[in-house]
Amino acid sequence: MVGQVKGNRSTWRRRPQAPLAARARRAMPGSFRAAGRSAARGHLSWLNEAGSRIGTTLDLQRTAREFAEFAVPALSDGAAVDLLESVLGGEEGERWMGPDLPAMRAMAVALIDDLTSLEPERVGEVTSQDAFIGVQCIMTRRPILIGRIRPEEFVRIAPTKSGAVQLRKLGVHSYMVVPLIARGVLLGAADFIRGPGRPPFTPTDLALAVELASKAAVFVDNARLYGREREHVVSLQRSLLPRAVPQTPGLDVSTCYTPTADPGGVGGDWFDVIALPGGRTALVVGDVMAHGLPAAATMGRLRTVARALIALDLAPDRMLDRMDMVARDLEEDQVATCLIAVHDPADASYTLACAGHLPPLLMSVDGTVDYVDVPAGAPLGAGVVPYDPVRLAAPPGSRLILFTDGLVKTRTEDIDVQMERLLHHVAGMAPDGLDAEALSAFGPVAHPRLDEAALIVAATRPSVTDPDVRVWPLPHDGTAAGIARELVRERLGHWQLTELTDVTELVVSELVGNALRYGGGPGHLRLLRHDRLVVEVTDTGPDLPQIQHSGLTDEGGRGLQLVNMLCRRWGACRTTSGKLVWAEQDIPDMSPAGAHPPGS
Repeated sequence: MVGQVKGNRSTWRRRPQAPLAARARRAMPGSFRAAGRSAARGHLSWLNEAGSRIGTTLDLQRTAREFAEFAVPALSDGAAVDLLESVLGGEEGERWMGPDLPAMRAMAVALIDDLTSLEPERVGEVTSQDAFIGVQCIMTRRPILIGRIRPEEFVRIAPTKSGAVQLRKLGVHSYMVVPLIARGVLLGAADFIRGPGRPPFTPTDLALAVELASKAAVFVDNARLYGREREHVVSLQRSLLPRAVPQTPGLDVSTCYTPTADPGGVGGDWFDVIALPGGRTALVVGDVMAHGLPAAATMGRLRTVARALIALDLAPDRMLDRMDMVARDLEEDQVATCLIAVHDPADASYTLACAGHLPPLLMSVDGTVDYVDVPAGAPLGAGVVPYDPVRLAAPPGSRLILFTDGLVKTRTEDIDVQMERLLHHVAGMAPDGLDAEALSAFGPVAHPRLDEAALIVAATRPSVTDPDVRVWPLPHDGTAAGIARELVRERLGHWQLTELTDVTELVVSELVGNALRYGGGPGHLRLLRHDRLVVEVTDTGPDLPQIQHSGLTDEGGRGLQLVNMLCRRWGACRTTSGKLVWAEQDIPDMSPAGAHPPGS
């Protein structure tokens, strides 16, 4: 058969040729093949080492610096890492169009000693777009190798003309740039240079740089995503905290919230400063015993409940009772600690109640510091132990410090040791320099904070004197209204607020009349001048007043309607001995600056 004739072309089968690299290895002498295998093993070992030397933390800038320092001098004499601004801002992928060039930010630079006089972009600054080769790498997502830099190419590599001159002067002769891509997202680029005494970059070096950049890009992206998650949680946490501290009579209050470096540790701590009727001020700190977004959501709910309850002017212990009931109904089944202190400028005192929280610190007028003995109580949500209030004198010049456990929590020390250390730290601070911002720096210096911390430092103002808050007892008979009107008229004249006299007399007459009719007689009349004028009357009646819808023929029921129309706002709350009714008016400007001298 023709098909069986030896040598007939129809029966030949072409043997597939070995790849070029394999043929080259067979043709290569044994010593060269051994050297090639040794170099390959060295490169593989070096790349494996990168996994333990890069990305030791989830700090983005440190990760970029570890990447650059790992490449120098093993691969190059200099390395720089630049990341896209859009990626740093949280966007996924490229966001430039048309002639606009991508904005880059310098993240890390590493150089050998002989090249330290170069002029790279400063870390943290937006990089110049004069380095066209680097931009070309970003736009095409492909690495670029220049084995021998020609004189005219230096201006396309260096970020500035002076930098190009310096590159030539120091003998830099080889350059390559590779993109940083992780999970399909373009992050930035890494540049490498070689100077005198080293051979030019080769395609093998470029392949190594691409592989190293691929590994490092994953670590950089992890740090970026970590930072973005942490920023989101911190932003949520800060949005749930008060943005400003109200001005309250008798107190100078400073607050501070310090997040932890761990995004999983953010979310549970809060503070609040709430102005109450009668010039009182509520200070609240709390800590949800969990972390992350669920804790932040629980914290937001509890803070909202706390503000609603404190607006009713409930006593701190009763307020914690109600918050405990709310916490037990939360679906998250989370518990929280809480500490409430209500300041009353009339008698310069605090009323405190605690739900499993750390006790506050009190700095006395003479500078002595000690923890306030407040019954600990059970955390909110546990519902085991009732809450007992404590009354504490706070003369002018004293300072009360409320904080969460993140301020004193460390990995190595027991919390009791840290609390004792905090006590001595506060005792060593000057009273004038003791505020929340200064105190937030307390903690281990060598280690990042384990947990977030919320602080309130409330200093009783020495300048607040009797004329700003006046309290008078009233008789339990029909003369109470007349006496109250006379006291109000005299005090408003002394305060130069005579234009408020008519309205205030009408308001106090109504409040005292209701106390006589429905409350068993008035108790005390309080008049407060701060940013507003507040009238407050107490009695022993249990029922809170309500506005009545009076008919045309009704003789009564219009008093609270007038109070509601003439005043900025009014309200009532129960007390341990009865109730308290208050009304608030705006104070008109009495001077070009609109200010009233305190204590006048």
